[in-house]
Amino acid sequence: MELDVVELSRLQFAMTALYHFLFVPLTLGLSVIVAIMETVYVMTARPIWRQMTKFWGTLFGINFVLGVATGITMEFQFGMNWSYYSHYVGDIFGAPLAIEGLMAFFLEATFVGLFFFGWDKLTRVQHLVVAWLVAIGSNFSALWILIANGWMQNPVGAEFNPDTMRMEMTSFFEVMFNEVAQAKFVHTVSAGYVTAAVFVLGVSAWYMLKGRHMELARRSATVAASFGLAAALSVVVLGDESGYSASHTQKMKLAAIEAMWETHDAPAPFTAIGFPDQEARETHYAVEIPWVMGLIGTRSLTREIPGINDLVATAEDRIRSGIQAYDALMMIRALRDATPTPVREKFETHSGDLGFAFLLKRYVDDPRNATEEQIEQTAWDTVPTVWPLFWAFRIMVGLGFAFIAVMAYFFWRSSFRGQTYPRWALRLAVMIIPAPWIAAELGWFVAEYGRQPWTVDGVLPTVLSVSHLSVQDLLLTIAGFAAFYSTLFVIEMGLMLKYIRKGPFQDVEETEKWNARHEQRLRASIGTGNGNGFAAAAPPAE
Repeated sequence: MELDVVELSRLQFAMTALYHFLFVPLTLGLSVIVAIMETVYVMTARPIWRQMTKFWGTLFGINFVLGVATGITMEFQFGMNWSYYSHYVGDIFGAPLAIEGLMAFFLEATFVGLFFFGWDKLTRVQHLVVAWLVAIGSNFSALWILIANGWMQNPVGAEFNPDTMRMEMTSFFEVMFNEVAQAKFVHTVSAGYVTAAVFVLGVSAWYMLKGRHMELARRSATVAASFGLAAALSVVVLGDESGYSASHTQKMKLAAIEAMWETHDAPAPFTAIGFPDQEARETHYAVEIPWVMGLIGTRSLTREIPGINDLVATAEDRIRSGIQAYDALMMIRALRDATPTPVREKFETHSGDLGFAFLLKRYVDDPRNATEEQIEQTAWDTVPTVWPLFWAFRIMVGLGFAFIAVMAYFFWRSSFRGQTYPRWALRLAVMIIPAPWIAAELGWFVAEYGRQPWTVDGVLPTVLSVSHLSVQDLLLTIAGFAAFYSTLFVIEMGLMLKYIRKGPFQDVEETEKWNARHEQRLRASIGTGNGNGFAAAAPPAE
């Protein structure tokens, strides 16, 4: 990769975004799991559920704090590294970010404090409401962030104003209910739920392998398996919705993910495995599953999914149309209020393709002076690098189906085998703890890298979005961020491991007394013949 301002700015933002996204999925899912556990506590009044709520809530709190620190840094980068992007689309992009800060983040942050310090100040029901407000606030934050990001993928509800040289919002309703944003939100949130479920299951499995905190571990594993199975199934279903949305909003991204060079007769096959060759523009040793891609992408057996070669030809036509828009724009900028009506009409006719003319600025200052070779090269620039998208998507999908299998197995053991688990299954649950983060990071990579060469798809090229910085500035800040984030990562892992090893340390005496009384009642009930015959304690792991 060439060390220029654009690529270094992309590297820096990718580094901070991917690092921040280490915390987001666990925050989303763990907030809901903790609220579920407290709901059971309020309904049953059993201290073990209060102890579980506090224990997993502590791990949620550690993760939440680190997520906030990295998220704030990432948002500041829009002004630092991407100032022209912020100027060009700030009226649209800034609105959901502002709402996220004023509504969702303040809600979440306020009630996080009440959650941790309000146990002895609030009633059970009041504290339960607080727990659910924390969970709702966490998910609201994700909603508004993904509305902003979804607009970058599918810029609806806005138009370019040639007099101000900026994008301006025309419909907040369209921005908010953008189909890409809604599909990304439910898919991302479900992935966060899976991440938290795998985390809780893995830590609980580790306790059971060690023979520690068995009551908490078995109950937590049951909650995680039930919640995780529903979430894992949702991820697949909602991921399919994202694929369908991409088939008509981001056709090039979908074609690149599938390494679909040519347009197939409907319904298109799904390439399960293969080796994309961008230079030869073909996929070697492709193993195709008939009809599947057509069903996923179009929900029909008759509609085609365009291949990369056809999409490049379409891009070339849009570049030529964009040059017409650029020519009219330059006349409007020169003549201002004296601009003839035909010129403005010409701009309105071609304005939807203006962004494609801006792509030419990578090769020529004035797109109107572009050669045929430059136009053709620019059309091919609209194709992202195929092989990393192809493999990242397939690894992500493979992990998604693996989570379904794991959660289904543990749900079965929890529900029909008395919460007993073979030691091999417990070891597997511990080993797969990192897997949801790998899947989530790959999903984020597919979404963002697949949009290139655009910052805002079809509107603003990445090459024009950066600030006027030097390579030295960026290298220095990248080194600083790497050092700072590495320190935060060590702190995060140290605190999480410390409290996992420590285990549930709150309400221990109260919980043990209640369990002892409960066992006595069970023995007395069994002794008089009124019990159900179950032992007081579940059998150990197999």
